[in-house]
Amino acid sequence: MKKLGKKFIVAMLLFGLMGQVAWVVENMYFNVFIYKMFNASAGDIATMVMASAVVAALTTIIMGALSDKLGKRKAFMSYGYLIWGISIITFAYIRSITLTIVMDCVMTFFGSSANDAAYNAWLTDKGDKDNRGIIEGFNSMMPLISILIVFGGFMSFNLDEMSSWKMIYYIIGIITTLIGILGFFIIEDNKDLKKADAPILDTIAYSFKTKTIKSNYNLYLVLLAFAIFGISIQVFMPYLIIYYEKTLQIANYVLIMAPAIILAAVVTVFYGKVFDKKGFRYALRWPLLMLIVGYLFLYFFNNIILVFIGSLFMMSGYLCGMSVFGAQIRTLIPENKAGQFQGVRIICQVLIPGIIGPFIGKSILKNAQIIINSDGTESFLPNANIFLAALVVIVVLAIFSLIIFKGIKNED
Repeated sequence: MKKLGKKFIVAMLLFGLMGQVAWVVENMYFNVFIYKMFNASAGDIATMVMASAVVAALTTIIMGALSDKLGKRKAFMSYGYLIWGISIITFAYIRSITLTIVMDCVMTFFGSSANDAAYNAWLTDKGDKDNRGIIEGFNSMMPLISILIVFGGFMSFNLDEMSSWKMIYYIIGIITTLIGILGFFIIEDNKDLKKADAPILDTIAYSFKTKTIKSNYNLYLVLLAFAIFGISIQVFMPYLIIYYEKTLQIANYVLIMAPAIILAAVVTVFYGKVFDKKGFRYALRWPLLMLIVGYLFLYFFNNIILVFIGSLFMMSGYLCGMSVFGAQIRTLIPENKAGQFQGVRIICQVLIPGIIGPFIGKSILKNAQIIINSDGTESFLPNANIFLAALVVIVVLAIFSLIIFKGIKNED
């Protein structure tokens, strides 16, 4: 890490963390926002998640390739975060489900340009075989640390009131914009990064060509496994907070989640070293096992202590799995092609899971219990079946991994 420099470490932590804070607000709290403010159905939530996933994939494909074509990451990251923050502020004035979904897609365009495309390509440019595991360990713990920050920060807000949401969007939006401005001073592009020689359309299409797939066989096998991993997470994640608060009636769920998040983040940082020392196949086993244990606890138990234990295993498996997949993908991406491969990465990380996962969740919750709110409107209650469905998917991945990893050539 020393040879990467202080500026890199500061930029990685700030942009990684703030990017994930913004994504947490979108991926977890937009669902709560339309559920509480507009009485959204499971179908509404699934539609928003799926629409955002499509936009994220298309944006990352195009903007990642463009960053390769121009040989620049800094401008995409800095300007992207700046405008991303402004787009978040606009949600303070939204008053309908439809407009929320539309603006979610607009916000996703800027967020994916800055984070999914440019930031992730920048991390790939900067790392190497000696430090990629630890870099990815830090990067992969950001989602849950951001959840902790958002949960803790939101504790003092009454999320049943629009005024609270307005304040939240202003705070997150302004900080994201300020991080973008700071990026102009602390981000440094890789000096060895070269502009792509091919025309822009060829650059965009590069990672989808048959020739590219054949010459990067291992990478695409890992991406396929990553997609299945993501599907399992997206089956339950859009409904997780609602499940804790409404179904389990855990009013102070933040106080339960915070220790689980902190412990999971610590586990992930150290687990990055396992990848560096033992390799991909070995390092992937334990996150899958942790997820299975976590899902079983969350499915069978509603006791607050056992829910905490299940959440800890689930979050640890989720973060460690993201770390392992992320490090292996970055390792397998050809040099100076990082931007062009962010599109296919985001398809497997976001698009496929973002469409299939919520669809499974929505189908599972089709006959979920309906409650009548104080104003006479109806809301659904997510049930533990979402964790059973997620368990089935992760078991499929475990079996699938045993099969496909035998075909990986010179794996580590």
